[in-house]
Amino acid sequence: MKIDGKTVLVCDCGATMALDGARLAADLGADEAATVHHALCRSGIAAFEQAVADGGPVLVGCTQEAALFSEVAAEKGGDAALGFVDLRERAGWGEAGEDAAPKIAALIAEAAVPVPPVPAVTLNSGGVTLIYGRDETALEVARQLAGRLEVTVLLDRPDAVMPPRVREAAIFRGTVARASGHFGAFALVVDGWAPARASSRTTLEFKPGRDGVELRFDLILDLTGGTPLLRAPEARDGYFNPDPGNPAAVQKALFDLVDLVGAFDKPRYVDYDPAICVHGRSRKIGCSRCLDACPTAAVSADGDQVAFDTAVCAGCGQCASVCPTGAATYALPAPKVVYARLAALLGRYREAGGQAPVLLVHDTESGADLIAAIGRYGRGLPANLLPFALNTVTQLGLDFLLAALAHGVARVVVLSRPRDRDARFALDAQIEIANAVTAGLGAGAGHIAVIDDTDPDRVAARLWEWAAAAEAEGSAFPAGGFLAMGGKRDRMRLALQNLHDHAPVPVDRLALPAGAPFGAVAVATEGCTLCLACVGACPTGALIANPDKPQLGFREQACVQCGLCRNTCPESVIALEPRLDFTAAAREARVLHEEEPFPCIRCGKPFGVRSMIEKMAERLSDHSMFAGDGQALDRIRMCDTCCVAAEFDTPNPLAGPPRPRPRTSDDYLRDDD
Repeated sequence: MKIDGKTVLVCDCGATMALDGARLAADLGADEAATVHHALCRSGIAAFEQAVADGGPVLVGCTQEAALFSEVAAEKGGDAALGFVDLRERAGWGEAGEDAAPKIAALIAEAAVPVPPVPAVTLNSGGVTLIYGRDETALEVARQLAGRLEVTVLLDRPDAVMPPRVREAAIFRGTVARASGHFGAFALVVDGWAPARASSRTTLEFKPGRDGVELRFDLILDLTGGTPLLRAPEARDGYFNPDPGNPAAVQKALFDLVDLVGAFDKPRYVDYDPAICVHGRSRKIGCSRCLDACPTAAVSADGDQVAFDTAVCAGCGQCASVCPTGAATYALPAPKVVYARLAALLGRYREAGGQAPVLLVHDTESGADLIAAIGRYGRGLPANLLPFALNTVTQLGLDFLLAALAHGVARVVVLSRPRDRDARFALDAQIEIANAVTAGLGAGAGHIAVIDDTDPDRVAARLWEWAAAAEAEGSAFPAGGFLAMGGKRDRMRLALQNLHDHAPVPVDRLALPAGAPFGAVAVATEGCTLCLACVGACPTGALIANPDKPQLGFREQACVQCGLCRNTCPESVIALEPRLDFTAAAREARVLHEEEPFPCIRCGKPFGVRSMIEKMAERLSDHSMFAGDGQALDRIRMCDTCCVAAEFDTPNPLAGPPRPRPRTSDDYLRDDD
């Protein structure tokens, strides 16, 4: 069977799940019925070999034997692109397997979406390793690693540590004051740095120490058991901090360390477009969402923009999740691929007769393992629950959540890990905003939820409850011709308009939680002087100046609530108002404040704002340069041309007496007469 130019091979895995080849072909729009193999990885391997020999991409409905299929393809010398999709644990195995035909078709359609490769960052490690500890454990670990890595031991405030019989690594005493860098290039500043004396007899003795010693290492094994040297240690490649009291954890770290020598490629997780970044303007800071969300400090301020350290970035995607403009986008894969997969999954599910879909978003590691356990040992997944794998669930942003609802999803369930609970605040904030939108539109606030449990039975029970509720209630927003297009702002606006069009209560305006990327600005007009500093600071053009008269305009649809206008305003009269305006007024410019122009008191030409000129004159009236000088104050009320003219008309109080006329020969001759 072929779909979209790909050969699709399916197997019922020894008749352990129900597959109807004719219906599957009809659901997928294929011209011929699918051949349902019973043991594709064993007795049916010839069919796979033939598909590879024919050329063209091949999609296999099995992930368990992916390594075997890849090996067979390599042996046959074929260059066919291989793809794999799990149809057993995610659909065919379980109580709902008999009713999972629409879901199986949807999973195959999603897997058939082409995914281009992601650019990589190359990191190099020579195996230069620091073992940072406090006792003999560090020395024993150094002995085990000395033959494979270039090891240095640093003991933090050691107490009666017995010297090794044979010194196989350099030993020092010291305390790490600062640590930075990344795998292959860690930089440390150590205080109290002192080498061990070779003459140490019963306990290690050290030479006099010195502070501020700078060191560099490729790898770090932290056995101090204290506060980690780096933020988000579990996400820092090349940095290990196992519990020194857990020998199994220490040995696992050693196994991992010895393999980290050479050149390694890691994905470039985030793409950054500085042209639409709203971090700052003219050294005023507005949006700092990505800096606040990054757990590894891979994002740093860089003037009016931000900089991404691709070597430090751990790929959590929280920066892309909270970015209001899409300047930071997650690239594994790119958003257009994610939305193409989502549209293929949900579109094919409905075309195949599926109803009330529940979208289960999970990561490709722990989430996939949990789903596999439910499929193998529990009830399996409900027939209307559609798994959707991402590299990490924390990459989810408001645009994805709104788009899923606009596609007609009854529920969005995010499968997270309990250990990520503290690092999930960015995702939780996005879910809060999305739920506020659905609640404000009369559909309730329970359409998006998070499960952070690791027990398969408890997770399965909650999934079945939600799936049953979705079947009973249906989707609050029916699927209707929604298509995610453009950048992040465009996708959010399209999804919001779709939700509003199908809402139970389509209100015109809707209040949102603080931090939402939509809203208005409120100006206290009594204090505004129309200096228009806010217009110059606004990076999206939401605030507009009128070139013909003193006027401040605003177009709400362009506002991302970055706060630059508020932080730039010299009078502190601007406030943010997070909200959604679904009316046409949001797309049109409206006047926030305007005043009469001030006419020049000399020529009558309008040249400024009346309130600003009067406030300047009032504030300067007591200044030493203006006090008691009405003419100086009058020049403030003149246009630039008249101000210069008046300056020359006014007698100069510092001028001396008139210069005497030079005497000439004629003057002397007249005197003689």
